[in-house]
Amino acid sequence: MNDFPPPDVTPDSNAPDPLARPDYDALRASDVTVARLRALHPSLIDFSTGRVERLLAALGHPERAMAPVIHVAGTNGKGSTCAYLRAIAEAAGLTVHALSSPHLVRFAERIRIAGTLITDEQFSDLADEVEAANAGQPISFHEITAALAFFAFSRTPADLCVIEVGLGGRFDATNVFQAPAVSVITPVDYDHLEILGPELHKIAWEKAGIVKRGRPVVVARQLDEALQMIERESELLSAPLTLMGRDFDAYEAHGRLVVQLGEQLMDLPPPSLFGPHQFANAGLAVAAIQAFGDPRIDEAAIARGVASAQWPGRFQPLTKGPLGDMARARGADLWLDGAHNPHAGAALADAATRLAARDGRPVSLIVGMLGRKDASGFFPHFAGLAREVFTTSFDSPSATPPEDLAAAARAAGLNAEAVDGVDEALRRTLAAPGPAPHVIICGSLHFVGDVLALTPETWPT
Repeated sequence: MNDFPPPDVTPDSNAPDPLARPDYDALRASDVTVARLRALHPSLIDFSTGRVERLLAALGHPERAMAPVIHVAGTNGKGSTCAYLRAIAEAAGLTVHALSSPHLVRFAERIRIAGTLITDEQFSDLADEVEAANAGQPISFHEITAALAFFAFSRTPADLCVIEVGLGGRFDATNVFQAPAVSVITPVDYDHLEILGPELHKIAWEKAGIVKRGRPVVVARQLDEALQMIERESELLSAPLTLMGRDFDAYEAHGRLVVQLGEQLMDLPPPSLFGPHQFANAGLAVAAIQAFGDPRIDEAAIARGVASAQWPGRFQPLTKGPLGDMARARGADLWLDGAHNPHAGAALADAATRLAARDGRPVSLIVGMLGRKDASGFFPHFAGLAREVFTTSFDSPSATPPEDLAAAARAAGLNAEAVDGVDEALRRTLAAPGPAPHVIICGSLHFVGDVLALTPETWPT
């Protein structure tokens, strides 16, 4: 095994900070407290967890009073894996707190207290307490909101906390748990290169930072370079590692999810979330929940959870609102997916191929993407699959110009055109002759969030 040295993580004062950008997450008019916190705490990269640890100490260490934690890092599939974890635990009757990011429409989507989204009133009151404890010290928006979530979780009894890493892992504000019940690492690939990369082993080193001494870590299939780093970190910390494809496996068989854990073989319903990659995400969650080891979580609860998990913006069918109405009137179906990097693009293309194979109808893409994303690595997966691509902008100063996106799509061999707005893009693709298409809106979670925000009917709950 290659013994990679820890990557150089010396802070670069000129490095771009995604957390400092006003468009890093969608902010809606109702997020008054969020806007106030962001204005007070413009983010600066710290390359340590020192600031959030100081604030947690001032709050009396709520992270030590929380229910057992399953901590999830990775490049792709984190949100879906967390959704399966929560659904399985709740199907067994457990009470679950959850922290995820980013949100799509409202900040409240990030924090679930005992299964229910935090209210504006709860968030405002907690923000006042956390602000007072911070006492004007330097802190980032992401750090202060993570501390706020942990403070909320410590005040309400629960059986489990499912915590999703925000960015990276090692220096993320959520990485403050010395003994998580289980650490989980989903597939690691190239993303956020300006912060975590550019080399894959550096990205993996960041993700493997959630591995803790002596605590179990459950890992998805990985590229060899990423796996070597994860294995190295696990070995250094004597953390028992359970690896998909070696120690357990999950796959589709006759439309069902089969999970093999040692001598145990589970025949489960297909995952509720669409796409062949969801069999791996659900299987990873099953292995992690088994490592958690709560006797209340039996195979029947696992089956119910796998079949009922919900995760908006991840190959989500859109049937309501003005865009859903337009598609339905033409006999088309409309899907939303936040795929925005090459690995996620490959998974989305695989899912789209299955859609098209069902009825032979064409696939059309509507794409909006942030400028820091790898459009040239995203589009080739759809060559020979997408009938047409319409690129557009959205409410973000960092959105890639639609003309640049269209050029990247054409370079990948696709028929692509830049248009003004997602509604115009949908009209154009629905007006094309021939069978009604499968239309996929994708490219950025911020873009997907703008689509869902068009009407309260489609807000995540």
